[in-house]
Amino acid sequence: MSFQLEAVQEAIRAQHLDGWLLYDFRGLNVLARRVLGVSAEEILSRRWFYYVPAAGAPRKLLHRIEPHALASLPGDRKLYLRWQELEAGVKELLGKARTVAMEYVPRNANPYVSRVDAGTVELVRSCGVDVVSSGDLVQLFEACWDDEQWALHLEAARHTASAFPAAFAFIVERIARYGSVRETEVQQCILDHFAKHGLVTDHPPICAVGPHSGDPHYSPGAGSDAAIREGDFVLIDLWAKCDRPRAVYSDLTWTAFVGKEVPARYREIFDIVARARDAAIECVQQAFASRTPLQGWQVDQAARTVIDEAGHGEAFCHRTGHSIGQETHGNGANMDGLETREERRVLPRTCFSIEPGIYLPEFGVRSEVDVFIDASGKVHVTGPKPQTEVVPLLR
Repeated sequence: MSFQLEAVQEAIRAQHLDGWLLYDFRGLNVLARRVLGVSAEEILSRRWFYYVPAAGAPRKLLHRIEPHALASLPGDRKLYLRWQELEAGVKELLGKARTVAMEYVPRNANPYVSRVDAGTVELVRSCGVDVVSSGDLVQLFEACWDDEQWALHLEAARHTASAFPAAFAFIVERIARYGSVRETEVQQCILDHFAKHGLVTDHPPICAVGPHSGDPHYSPGAGSDAAIREGDFVLIDLWAKCDRPRAVYSDLTWTAFVGKEVPARYREIFDIVARARDAAIECVQQAFASRTPLQGWQVDQAARTVIDEAGHGEAFCHRTGHSIGQETHGNGANMDGLETREERRVLPRTCFSIEPGIYLPEFGVRSEVDVFIDASGKVHVTGPKPQTEVVPLLR
């Protein structure tokens, strides 16, 4: 997406800022690159700054070795060679600005936004400027989807949803024929399904049986995976996107039992997790229906309260959800009040997962859906309907 100067300046003014200072060194600030439309393939070896004032023309500060960097962007450029010229150039770039946004969060409270190093923030502050977080600005111009991306997500969601019955049927068939099937074989079945439907993924999906499902970051691998047999509990977490430019992910998790009747303990834990998931969805729906501003930590709290009250709070060891974009874990607001206190707003045209879980030594349950807020504020839960029971594969 090309840089949208007028929209960016309108957003800067709406937040009562003097400007937005975008900075990068060797690709460390992917957020700045995405907002400005700087290609990941464009190799820039020196520090650059791009200042967007609330009104007027932007300004660039570039190294003399790379005078044509940011050539597609509007604004005059100033070149530096010596470090002293860089520091003087930053001061000149900012002019009379007193409050500017950067990819920074106090105390690194949100590392997903904090991409500018402390020394650079110190340099900017030495110019008499107050640096504030650009978190919500980043969301507007990096995490918000356009109509094409929304359509690509829906297409990916159809195929990721259909991967579950394909995987479950594969498990049933292999167990009927051989008595067992390995986690990595199920993983490969899902990857084959993705390839058949034109999907790609950054990492292979998770198929976790029994105690492995109690590890939220377990990933099966050759030589360390386990066999799935009749009587086992299975968790499958999969994510993929269409193999097209600017495509965005679908990310879903379901659970199943290899048997005719799901044991009471599995049903008990699943029901708690499902209630937590639904409480988080309802929190989002109510906020947008009433046009009440919503922050990510509040969605996390809605789910976590259900699990806390059921006595399993310590077994819910991760945030409720993450932003979804061109990466599985995107750059918008996360549904997090545990690992960080996510105070960025949940914005229209953003997508995120809701995936509470309870992880016990013998097994773990996670139920994951994706939620997209459209431009009108309507809340969409994408993929299949949220899971209502552990699937009994042999019923």
